[in-house]
Amino acid sequence: MTVKAGRRSSVRRVVRRGKPRRLLSAALVSLVGYLALAIFAAQQQFFALDYGTRAWVHLLQYEALNLPMQLVTSLGDRIGLVLLIAIAIPLLWRVNRRWAVALPVLMAGAGALQWLAKTAAGRDRPNLAPWGFPSGHVLSLVVFFGLMIYLIAMASARRRRWRALACLVAAIPVVVVAFSRLYLDKHWLSDLAGGLTIGAAYLLLAIWVVEVVLTRADKAAPGLPETREPST
Repeated sequence: MTVKAGRRSSVRRVVRRGKPRRLLSAALVSLVGYLALAIFAAQQQFFALDYGTRAWVHLLQYEALNLPMQLVTSLGDRIGLVLLIAIAIPLLWRVNRRWAVALPVLMAGAGALQWLAKTAAGRDRPNLAPWGFPSGHVLSLVVFFGLMIYLIAMASARRRRWRALACLVAAIPVVVVAFSRLYLDKHWLSDLAGGLTIGAAYLLLAIWVVEVVLTRADKAAPGLPETREPST
């Protein structure tokens, strides 16, 4: 019973400790950062940084790394994301059923946001293909693995060093895939920054909705049965 109560209280701590305001503030900061990046990118203000980074990455290119990078970058493709979601849902179902249900909706929304942002920006990629800004791979993976990091940090009962290690492991795929996009000449550095900021803004807002708005709605309807948590 103690473990169950601890899991149920993990969401309520978000409300009690003033985190709704911090979630919204962080989401607003990320959104403002994205809008600034979008404006500067449209005006070619990152020309030197983008081309300098591209030239540096080209120095690291070797033929033997092309296939591994293509495999790595596929993690952010549709098939890769579907596989990640399919793996995550049964795992989340054991610890947080609300997020297990919300995850597919969250990722579908990330896909729609990606399309809107790319259409609005209309910026070409380094290889002159369309729809460069922001990076959809980075956006989607920031949302997915960012949620995993949040849930590990907030809900795990393990020691702090193990939580920190788990969060680090969850962050590695985002960094590796982001580099693969540069390596394969699919994106500018500013495209990656755009994907990071808008993905973070979207994720933080989604966390606020799921864990604050919906939690308060549940508490306001005491007649509804509580979500069952699995026993351990």
